[in-house]
Amino acid sequence: MDHHDTPKPARARRSDALSGVARVPGDKSISHRSFMFGGLAAGETRITGLLEGEDVLRTGEAMKAMGAAIARNNGEWIIRGVGNGCLLEPAAPLDFGNAGTGSRLTMGLVGTYDMETTFIGDASLSKRPMGRVLDPLREMGVQVVKAAPGDRMPLTLRGPKHAAPITYRVPMASAQVKSAVLLAGLNTPGITTVVEPVMTRDHTEKMLKGFGANIEVETDREGVRHIRIEGQGRLTGQTIAVPGDPSSAGFPLVAALLVPGSDVTIENVLMNPTRTGLLLTLQEMGGDIEVLNARSAGGEDVADLRVRASELKGVTVPPGRAPSMIDEYPVLAVAAAFAEGETLMQGLEELRVKESDRLAAVARGLEANGVDCTEGSDWLSVRGRPDGRRLGGGTVATHLDHRIAMSFLVMGLASEKPVAIDDSAMIATSFPEFMDLMTGLGAQID
Repeated sequence: MDHHDTPKPARARRSDALSGVARVPGDKSISHRSFMFGGLAAGETRITGLLEGEDVLRTGEAMKAMGAAIARNNGEWIIRGVGNGCLLEPAAPLDFGNAGTGSRLTMGLVGTYDMETTFIGDASLSKRPMGRVLDPLREMGVQVVKAAPGDRMPLTLRGPKHAAPITYRVPMASAQVKSAVLLAGLNTPGITTVVEPVMTRDHTEKMLKGFGANIEVETDREGVRHIRIEGQGRLTGQTIAVPGDPSSAGFPLVAALLVPGSDVTIENVLMNPTRTGLLLTLQEMGGDIEVLNARSAGGEDVADLRVRASELKGVTVPPGRAPSMIDEYPVLAVAAAFAEGETLMQGLEELRVKESDRLAAVARGLEANGVDCTEGSDWLSVRGRPDGRRLGGGTVATHLDHRIAMSFLVMGLASEKPVAIDDSAMIATSFPEFMDLMTGLGAQID
């Protein structure tokens, strides 16, 4: 059964001070890639801290359908991979549910195999454009045999007998497109090159190197990254400890800033510089966020964050910061609703093609709860009320989008009147523990 068949409305109301220690689930981007690279590598991969949300588990099921053996044992995931170049043609369509990352990266991974693969998803994923990934794959010889209008799911790919390596300049800041081309390059003879003018999250490059791929990254004098991967090399299974997801950490973090008297510590958060835009912005707004116990784990920077309630001030968030916080704008907009003055967020065109038109969904949700905001084609301006007076009282249409749902539940914890959302069921795609974690800190959500 699709998890969106039965909506589960939820409501958050003004809460007393939040306190305690929380640990958010594993990073979603690293979890997806752990299943993919473990399933592709020769030998055994062991993963702890994996995000066991529906999106990531769909990626695991896809890898199993193509020959990988994946099992969970005492909280650890153990994978026996097939070896690079040895994926099997799946017997049935790969169903990715709501998982945009899993589906786009897997299209790259399987596209250059001499086989036919069909991708399907839920109503939300079926609306999302896949052309940005399919265009470079077509250049490598991949055929899109069938697709819904606008290069959307359901779609079927047919790989070439021999894929052609390409040099591809990514036309937008997208880690998914970059990663799809690099993964296609794994099964392609020769050198596949991705040219990335604006750096995006670099987990694919780091993890492929860790698994043994021959990959090199060079940054030219203009700051443009050139990522080269040699195809048909050997990948070897690894041991991976997945750090906490900074996007998920954003929800208790903003809640603690907004609810008076709060003092919350969030442990083991990924601090990769390509992912810390929200943290930087909230600190610029006056947020009292202390970085503790900074350390390295599995090639990634991690730390604990101590967050105390703060009086926030509006800021201008430059467009260049968008790639490092693209998933966090909904919860930033909620923080801005309680900040003194105006917060202007720019460079948001990518939000139009997320699980929902996330920019429009945020603006409508803010308006429904009394927030003064203006939505542009690629920007959002929010004029805040520091005391939360006359805010809340509305019901937000989530459009099957987990980040819209969680962001507006956070809003209700500090607004004068409760905030309701039409559905909370899809929160399980990325953060199954959200309700328990938040109520455990003292949040009033039902």
